[in-house]
Amino acid sequence: MTKSVHIELVEGENALLTGAVDAILDEAAKEQGRPFEGRKVQLRAVDADGKMVGGLTGAHLQRWFFVKLLAVSPEARGGGIGAQLLARAEAMAREDGLVGIYLDTFEFQAPRFYLREGYREIGRLPKIGDAPQRIWFAKEFNDTGSTT
Repeated sequence: MTKSVHIELVEGENALLTGAVDAILDEAAKEQGRPFEGRKVQLRAVDADGKMVGGLTGAHLQRWFFVKLLAVSPEARGGGIGAQLLARAEAMAREDGLVGIYLDTFEFQAPRFYLREGYREIGRLPKIGDAPQRIWFAKEFNDTGSTT
């Protein structure tokens, strides 16, 4: 039985807290024979002038690659940068022997983009009030490195 605890709000992003929570999760996962791989990935798209025009962040999680964030600056949209970032993440995931990629987006962002890139919808959170609908997508790889 756990002793009484006090729950505290930690303002801002605290790397030590994130690391401690990750360690607790990893310890529990290891007990089940499923340690978190945890490789973090950050990709940056830079134009000829050295200006960052897009980026992707994500991580390995239980043999999947999770795209946490993907963004392209407004002035660079429509030029294929998002597709290039996704393709690079997919190539890295395949090289690392992962089974696929998953991500989420809001209904007002890029669901059609992900469908065009070969992702399939795997779930939704409904639109409730002014909270927009959130949509999850995945792309699985088969043994030959192509997608299914």
